[in-house]
Amino acid sequence: MQSWINRFETYLSAERNLSPHTCSAYRRDLVEFRAFCDQQGLATEAGLRKVDALLLRRFLAELLKRNQRSSIARKLSSLRMFFRFLVRENLLASSPAEELATPKLNRYLPRTLSVDEAHLLMENDRSTGVLSLRDQAIFELLYSSGLRVSELTGLNLGSLDLAEKLVRVLGKGRKERIVPIGSKAVAALEAYLVERSVAANDEPLFLNARGGRLTARSVQRNLKIRLIKTGVLKDISPHDLRHSFATHLLDGGADLRSIQEMLGHASLSTTQKYTQVSVDHLMSVYDKSHPRSKKK
Repeated sequence: MQSWINRFETYLSAERNLSPHTCSAYRRDLVEFRAFCDQQGLATEAGLRKVDALLLRRFLAELLKRNQRSSIARKLSSLRMFFRFLVRENLLASSPAEELATPKLNRYLPRTLSVDEAHLLMENDRSTGVLSLRDQAIFELLYSSGLRVSELTGLNLGSLDLAEKLVRVLGKGRKERIVPIGSKAVAALEAYLVERSVAANDEPLFLNARGGRLTARSVQRNLKIRLIKTGVLKDISPHDLRHSFATHLLDGGADLRSIQEMLGHASLSTTQKYTQVSVDHLMSVYDKSHPRSKKK
């Protein structure tokens, strides 16, 4: 079975053009399934031919004991794609995973900053030095353009066109998109680039203290420090700045399709979750403001 998992990972990378991070996630899910099949004596090519929907349901039942529904849904997605690949390669006539229903997921609303909190986070720290200017540029860019943190850390100097206020982003599935940059973010990026040494277009945009490419974990850690320094008392992640970007655009009158394109969402339904955040905010303001809504 492991040889088929290896071939599947090559297919994801070479033909589907998925990122190394995504390929690694698929691999982890399938290695977990292989371990389960090993317990059943089915971790072979002949065993793969015997896998049916009943065995897959038993596997998902085992997962349910130690995983959230969202994790199980992702692992089921990995299994579906893997078995479709086996059908494509003529190992199987049909996929047993197609019979399985995706677990119903708990709905959640994205965490966001208010507009005032966003201003406080961006404008209430006046530290100097190249690392402080770098962090200012990072937070301004995340909030200004709604980038995923992995997209931000993957940027090179050549990704920026500050004259046109645009950034070229390589998103999920290695799909490229062009996203506008706000004037505050442009100014922060210019200040950072003046302070750091001159480099070639193919070098990383954001560097750590040792001169290497900055990691997503470092961005997360530096944001936590900034939250404390500026007095924004919320547990906000870099991805929550992306949520704030989308919600504030929607509140400001931007249409959903434009927000979808800037975020790089494949489906409009993914972007529509921000409408619920805006409705909840509107109802909260209404309840506090309308004279016939206030409680006595």
